[in-house]
Amino acid sequence: MFESLSDRLGEVFDRLKRRGALKEGDVAAAMREVRIALLEADVALDVVKGFIDKVTERAIGEEVTRSVTPGQQVIKIVHDNLIEMLGSDSAWIELNAVPPVPILMVGLQGGGKTTSTAKIAARLTNRDKKKVLMASLDVTRPAAREQLRVLGEQTGVATLPMAQGETALSIAKRAMAAGRLQGYDVVMLDTAGRVSIDQGLMDEVRQIRDAVNPAETLLVADAMTGQDAVTTARNFHDRIGLTGIVLTRMDGDARGGAALSMRAVTGVPIKAVGTGEKIDALEDFHPERVAGRILGMGDVVGLVEKAAETIEIEEAERLAAKMQKGQFDLDDMLSQLQQVAKMGGLGGLMGMLPGIGKLKKQMDGAGVDDKSIKRQAAIIQSMTKKERKNPKLLNASRKRRVAGGSGTTPQEINRLLKQHMEMGRMMKQMGKMGGMKGLGALLGGGMPPPREMPGGPGQNAQLPLPGSGGGFPGLPGLGRPGGFPRFPTKR
Repeated sequence: MFESLSDRLGEVFDRLKRRGALKEGDVAAAMREVRIALLEADVALDVVKGFIDKVTERAIGEEVTRSVTPGQQVIKIVHDNLIEMLGSDSAWIELNAVPPVPILMVGLQGGGKTTSTAKIAARLTNRDKKKVLMASLDVTRPAAREQLRVLGEQTGVATLPMAQGETALSIAKRAMAAGRLQGYDVVMLDTAGRVSIDQGLMDEVRQIRDAVNPAETLLVADAMTGQDAVTTARNFHDRIGLTGIVLTRMDGDARGGAALSMRAVTGVPIKAVGTGEKIDALEDFHPERVAGRILGMGDVVGLVEKAAETIEIEEAERLAAKMQKGQFDLDDMLSQLQQVAKMGGLGGLMGMLPGIGKLKKQMDGAGVDDKSIKRQAAIIQSMTKKERKNPKLLNASRKRRVAGGSGTTPQEINRLLKQHMEMGRMMKQMGKMGGMKGLGALLGGGMPPPREMPGGPGQNAQLPLPGSGGGFPGLPGLGRPGGFPRFPTKR
């Protein structure tokens, strides 16, 4: 997310920080580059103009010229204005209404509306403990109704039974009646989409809106469509009235301009973003954290929350106990690799770490990515239980068998075994020094808030990570034995 924009802005601000005092011409030149970077990232032209005007006005004032670190001060101004553009405060689904609370999902065909409906319903069910009913109002595409039914079965969320010969409006009314009779807290109404905005679509959505009086009318838009998504948002808001936006495919959009434009164009908050196809690949949208990630400051709070949601305490304690004894077998290594995948893969984790952009490029150049992690996991899974417990059993013939089973080569198996040996040595040292203090701090809330960390693009933040000593023990081969380069922990 925002990879291209983040890289461009990082280059601009690196040059600013290398200067001492800043003249008005320096700021003007930097703002021209920021303008180009935003436009290339697909941010709407009027949004870019307003943003640059605000930043320039502050950046050429006394706030910067009298600052001890003028370059850093300009970055802070850009950061503050990015947060303002994105909406300042995060917002989730508004449920402050008489149950069942109707939520109307609107958008164009192919934007991810049905999947987003199921993702939000699953989150309301699991996290907010609400009883949710989903209903598909698409009478033109039976496959859409069947898709919602299947997603309902996968997530354990109830769906309204289908009936023949109904209109979208009659289904909506039947869903609300079922919600009242059966004691549901929320009714999610998945409307039909069209290839493009037309009068028929708007009339249908307007009739449903007037009949159910939704507490939320959420536009689901594909971030990959860039300026088209912004145009869609403007049209829906002007003709229907939106209360929020859900952006899908944010994991595949390196530019991210749609997210930066939509809030400014419509004035309604981005409620959530889809970051993958899995049903739990939905994130709350936090403007402050997103601004930090764009400027290379990372999203440490998001990383902590993701770790808290995915790291299993019992598994962490089991690994800690083995570390104390200096034990670390290939099953433990596999567990760590799977943990990385649960937390969003290398790409997701790296995007949340401060000042990590240059390292990420080095990793990409070296071929260290989520595919290489999957290959390593496949190698271990192709071994017998005895081989995982005692890698010394792996002679040449066994390695050929494992290579055949995992679709890899004996050379790759040798590299993995070497990395495992290095990790085991590191684990033994960590066990002598007290083991999983870093992980304990992470799970126990010992992470200092982002504002306490030294900041700015290109700077290593003082960040405690799983595994004391500053590295993820489950990320072998990333520059030093056992994981990420050292991030010194503030004690």
